[in-house]
Formats: sequence, C-alpha cells, structure tokens
Amino acid sequence: MRGLPFDSLYRHGFARVAVAVPPVRVADPAYNAEHTLTLARRAADRHAVLTVFPELGLSCYTADDLFHQDALQYAVDAALERVVAESAGIDSVLVVGAPVRAQGRLFNCGIVIDRGRVLGAVPKSYLPNYREFYEKRQFAAARENLDDHLTLAGQRVPFGADLLFAASNLDGFVFHLEICEDGWVPLPPSGFAALAGATVLVNLSASNIVVGKADYRRQLCASHSARNIAAYLYSAAGNGESTTDMAWDGQAVICENGDLLAEGERFADHPQLVTADLDLPRLAADRLRMTSFADNVHDHRERLARLRRIEVELPIPSGEVALERELPRFPYVPANPAVRNERCAEVHNIQVAGLSTRLAATGSQRVVIGVSGGLDSTLVLIVAVKTMDRLGLPRSNVLAYTMPGFATGSRTLNDAHRLMRALGVSAREIDIRPSATQMLRDLEHPAAERVPQYDVTYENVQAGERTSHLFRLANQQHALVVGTGDLSELALGWCTFGVGDHMAHYSVNASVPKTLIKYLIAWAVDTGELGPAADEVLTSILATEISPELVPSDNAAAEGDSAQPGQSSEAAVGPYELQDFHLYFLLRFGYLPSRIAYLAHHAWSDRTRGRWPDLIPETDRHEYDLPTIKHWLAEFLRRFVRTSQFKRSTLPNAPKVGSGGSLSPRGDWRAPSDAVATAWLDELERNVPGG
Repeated sequence: MRGLPFDSLYRHGFARVAVAVPPVRVADPAYNAEHTLTLARRAADRHAVLTVFPELGLSCYTADDLFHQDALQYAVDAALERVVAESAGIDSVLVVGAPVRAQGRLFNCGIVIDRGRVLGAVPKSYLPNYREFYEKRQFAAARENLDDHLTLAGQRVPFGADLLFAASNLDGFVFHLEICEDGWVPLPPSGFAALAGATVLVNLSASNIVVGKADYRRQLCASHSARNIAAYLYSAAGNGESTTDMAWDGQAVICENGDLLAEGERFADHPQLVTADLDLPRLAADRLRMTSFADNVHDHRERLARLRRIEVELPIPSGEVALERELPRFPYVPANPAVRNERCAEVHNIQVAGLSTRLAATGSQRVVIGVSGGLDSTLVLIVAVKTMDRLGLPRSNVLAYTMPGFATGSRTLNDAHRLMRALGVSAREIDIRPSATQMLRDLEHPAAERVPQYDVTYENVQAGERTSHLFRLANQQHALVVGTGDLSELALGWCTFGVGDHMAHYSVNASVPKTLIKYLIAWAVDTGELGPAADEVLTSILATEISPELVPSDNAAAEGDSAQPGQSSEAAVGPYELQDFHLYFLLRFGYLPSRIAYLAHHAWSDRTRGRWPDLIPETDRHEYDLPTIKHWLAEFLRRFVRTSQFKRSTLPNAPKVGSGGSLSPRGDWRAPSDAVATAWLDELERNVPGG
C-alpha cells in the first residue's frame, strides 16, 4: 500500500488477525462484555485488524433453556449495545457471538462490529442435535430466516449466512463467518465463500473438549485452509462455560493454506489472545495458478452470485508495524532436523527413482559422470551408486571421471579421487589440459602460449572439453551421461551452454537448489550408509568453497600451483543462501521485487530471527542489510529474467523434486528467451530504499 512505511507489514500485503478467548460467566452478559472489550483493546494495541471471539460469547454457550428467558436476552442486548458503543474507540473489527431474536425465532449469530457500527449478523447454518448437543431445542437455523436485514443495537443491518465482508483498503482481505458445526459438515458454508473470494474464513465455536478432539479440530482447521487456499481462524469457548455435563479447553487456532500459524494455550485460567500475520499475496498467488480452483468457481457460479458483499475499511495503522511472522531463511530446507531428514530422504528417493526408471527405459546399465570434487557432482555420484544398488547392478557400472584443467585445485582433485574410491565406482582421471590447449591454439587464443588472458573463451574451452569427453565416453561404453547442474545455477545462468552443468542425457539435480544439496550430502553422512571413508571425504567437500575452478588464482599463475581456487561463485552471482531465497519467492509466487526484498530483509537482517539449520556453524551465519539485499536481488533479476532463459529452454529431462518449483520448459516454468527485466528492476528501484 502506497504511503505506508517500507517496514510496515500492511504495505506488503500482510494482515495481522487475532483469535480471542475471554473468561466468561454463564448467563452474565455484562461480565462477558467487559472481558470481551478488554481483549479487543489488547488486540487493537497489537495492530490486529480483525479479532474473533467464541460462539455465543456474550451469553455463554451452555445457557441451555435460559436462552428462552427474556431477562437473559435483554441483558445480551444491553451487552451488545455496550460492545458496539465502546468499539468506536477500538481499532479492530470485532466478531462476537450472541443469541439474536428475530422473526419470532432465536438465532445463534456471529456479529461483525467495526468502530461503532454493526456491519452484519450471520446466523448458524447447521445446528447439532446429537449426543450432548441439543441446539434445535433453543435455536433456528439460518435456512429459517425470512428477512435479509434486522435491527441490532439500534442499527438496521444485513442478516444471513450469505454475507462476505470485503476490505476496501487491503487487497485480498475478504472474510466470512461460519459457526462451529458449520465447519464440520461435508460441504461447509466457508467452501462456497472461498470460491466467491473469501480469503479469511472465521469460525466462532463453542465445541466442548473430549479426548482426541483438539487434534481433530487442528487438523480440520488446517485442512479447511488448505483445500480453500485461505486462512482459517478458530475460537473455541473456554474457561467459565458450565461444566455440568461437559468440559471446555478454549482452543484458539490460526491456519493458513494448510500451515498452523499460531495456537493458544488450552485449559488456560486466564484470557487468551493469539495473533498471526496472514500472507494475502501468497494466497492470491496460489489461487491464481490453480486452474481447478477457477473451474470450481465456474461450476457453482449461480450459488456464488447470491452471496452479498459488505464493504469494510480496515483500521490499518499508518506507522511502521513490524512483521511478527517467522520466515525461513532457507525456504527449501526445513530447520527442524527431523523434518529435514524426512525431506532429504524423499528428495533422494525421487532422484534415485528418476534415474532408475530412465536406465530401465533406455536399456542402459551404465552411467557416465564428471566428478569435480564439488557439491553438485558429489550428489550426482551418490544418487548414481544408490541407483545401481536399487537395480541390483554393480557400482562399477558408474563410470566416474575426474578431469583436471588449468585451475583445478589440489584439494578438489584429491577429494574427487578419494570419493570415487570410497564409493567403489569405476574411476579414472583424464587431463583435459592438452586438448584444451590445442583448442585454444586453434582459436589463436593468447592463453595457448601461456599469456594469462582469462576470458570467457578460456573458461568455456575447458568446460566444453570435459563435456565432449563425457559424451564420447558414453557412446563408447553404451552409457548415459548424468548431468550435474542444480536449480540455483540454472536460475542464475551460472552454467555454460551445452556443457555438463547444462546438458546431459539425464539430470537429477535440476530442481534441487544449492542450499538443499549441502543438506542432502550431510544427510548421506548422517545415515552412515556409504561408509566411514566416504563420510570423511564428504565432510571435506562440504567445507570447500564453491568455485567453477576455471581461472587460476594469482598465486597459481605465478607458481604453477592451483591449490587455491581463483574464482568464487558467490562473489560473482551472490550468496547462494540469499539467491535461493529470492528464487523461491519469485518462482513459487511471482511476488513483486520490493516484497521479496522486504521478506529477505525480515528474514536475514537479524541473526536472532528465525532458526538456523544446524549444519551451518556460528561463524558462517550471515546477516544482510537492505542495500545488500537490493544489490543481489537486482543481480538475480537481471540474470533470471533477461540473460539466462535461453539455457533453461533447452534443458534435458530431470525429475521435479519439490513444490518450490522446477525450471524445466516442460514443467513449472515457460518463458521467452528474449524478455527484458526492466519492469522488475524499475519496481525494485522505485520501492526499495537504499542501495
């Protein structure tokens, strides 16, 4: 939103919401209103634009036949009038539960209140009347409503289960109310509301607690949010409800697209206020891409057309509001070790299954791999040997070649030999310097005469010679060349067209980002399946600086020794940990560059935010300020949008491994090779300060 500070979460499409569980007294609306207002003010102080309270919170759910007593209803009406009046000074839209008499019936309602105004009342659609529930004894269902308006707190307001509340000042914030049982039926009202555009689904609930029910509710909220690509806010009745025949735990849950964002303390003897920052552009991006969602909208268009939209201007604060949502620094790598190990096992199995199937389909029993001693070829070699194990073939069918060039370091060369020996593959070294020198001589390049001209031709002659050898070796050995290029390098164009990190008969790393490759190798060490000798060299490889090793270091040029790499990949294209962050949010969601910069700044500007995967030592844990993020994001955008798509348009086959995306022209990403990045770079420059 223009006009808000860059560091305000509302400028970037987030919205803070709250779920509140106040203490109550049965049939004491004045007491209940007092505690409702106290929590509402706390929510407003925390900049929540929407605050949700439990079902029948002003009266209590367990009033039973007292609901038919005039004294209770008059007290409820007075309490509601007080809440409406005092809400004028509370900068949060409130959703409270109350019994409402209308048309000679009693309705169990959720009531939306915005700073002194009642925006609407939504009656419960499905009344449970089984086991411990007898709601039909007291209440009428929404289908029995005969009028689309009623009078509440002296105001004539919309009434019905067909109401949507749409924010006029925050794109994508549309909320809908359902009440307790409505969310448990096979076709909940919220499902149709989501198809009609609702992104924030609200459930005012009572829901007594029994063994196992809390887990089920949590799963129900998460599944509702996932299926509807929405947020789901759930507030259950808690302390103070009658325990004559039931007990109450006050469960407060906020979910978003299948993820649990926040949950309160259950069985608390004090007020509960749970907040979370909803990511509205994320929901919009997923709905935009899921064509079946739009098809579902079309199939129910007649019913959806009958829903009524009520406009609301949210009380968005004008100053800076810091994002409280935890963002993963490594979106491709789970921080939780157990989850990360499961992820690594799954990725590994996908890679092995892909290569196994390709070998079976082609009738091949051998693979050819160029082994550099770096991360990418190491992972490919691990996948290859496990593929042979799976197929019942000898590991010697993995034909591994290390091919030192003009700048190959002694450490990586040594590690390549040690790894090939440890894994039991067929290992050989081919020195490409003579053939590369001949090509440089044919090109009349100064380097052929030992003149240090280290240009792109000098680099690509070496890369090309390696690839030419690999393909001819595959011809000779009736084998397939397995490519090594990873997702990060393909995104950045940090690969040479037509060579091993770009071209192969089949690839296994093409949708695996560099940050995840490190953890896949570390996971292989943790499993111990490859043996102590392999684990030792894998640990060494993990500690090696990432380099293409195509240009000698200054010392090597002078002394003829290339023990130290003369190039740093990250010095050229940016830190992979940061560029992988940019890649994820651009590829997966298509966010504005300014939003990606904001997210990166939130995640990376302070070491105390979020969690670090435990593989990264304390000394290697970086932070990036906004100018640095802006600089490397601009570099990423230039490379991704403008300069490297032609390489991705010709990628070989490779399995997609994660929902974070693939750059295959047959998969997640199809783009023109001659696009320009002006729109992205201009937006970044206009809307991100610094740099």
